Amino acid sequence: MWDALQFEFMRNAVAAGLLVSLVCGVIGTLVVVNRIVFLAGGIAHAAYGGIGLAFFMGWPYLAGTLGFSLGSAGIMAAVTLRYRHRADAMVGIIWAVGMAAGVILLDLTPGYHADLMSYLFGSILAVPSSDLWQMGLLAILLIAVVAYDYQDFLAMSYDDEFARLRGVPVTFLYCLLMGMIAVTVVMIIRVVGLILVIALLTIPPFIAEKFTGSLKAMMAVSSILSALFTLTGLWFSYLLNLTSGATIILVAAAGFVIAALWERLRRRPAPSAGTRSSSP
Repeated sequence: MWDALQFEFMRNAVAAGLLVSLVCGVIGTLVVVNRIVFLAGGIAHAAYGGIGLAFFMGWPYLAGTLGFSLGSAGIMAAVTLRYRHRADAMVGIIWAVGMAAGVILLDLTPGYHADLMSYLFGSILAVPSSDLWQMGLLAILLIAVVAYDYQDFLAMSYDDEFARLRGVPVTFLYCLLMGMIAVTVVMIIRVVGLILVIALLTIPPFIAEKFTGSLKAMMAVSSILSALFTLTGLWFSYLLNLTSGATIILVAAAGFVIAALWERLRRRPAPSAGTRSSSP
């Protein structure tokens, strides 16, 4: 792995992976504890419409995709707050429409033939230095928002009714969280692609939840695990000439299996010592 770092594209990939890992640890934790994984997946797939829109209009990738993703997140937030009993169907519709719109817009883009695989499964090795600065600024913004409203996010995540009684603006925080998920999704698409984005957002926090006792600890452990999975996946993809995004997710999945087995062994009760029978 060290010899690979002599290449600029590999150094950029490592930097992008670490930035994404930090954000995934923080935002992914909020996604898991608030049980909105399906909504995060809906935003991720709807973001494909933003990719198509950016190329069709000739806009910068980040601006077009981020704007479309934030719009989709806002619609999903409004739908889930107003029609909770039909939220899954509405999210599925937005999910499908976003992807379909992206495909059609890419088809209509004159003289452009998009590499669909790079957006569906990521292209971390192609992240330019200019994108790293943008990703860094977004990461700082997201972490600063969570740090500022940490106590309110904590109250909302574990008991939203009690949080409302305490005067916490739960509805505003929920919409804010959806917007932060959209920003995170746009960052992660460059690393693992929109098909695999939900795995990197949920697997590390899910593992961390089993071995931590607080939200802060869960965020920290999740960030460390995400970085470990990303760097290990990059290393294996370099050695075996595999697709980086898919390799990172498979490494994360292997980590999930190992953590589940470890937890099962840890909870197994120790065999009780038998009493020695005395002869009469």
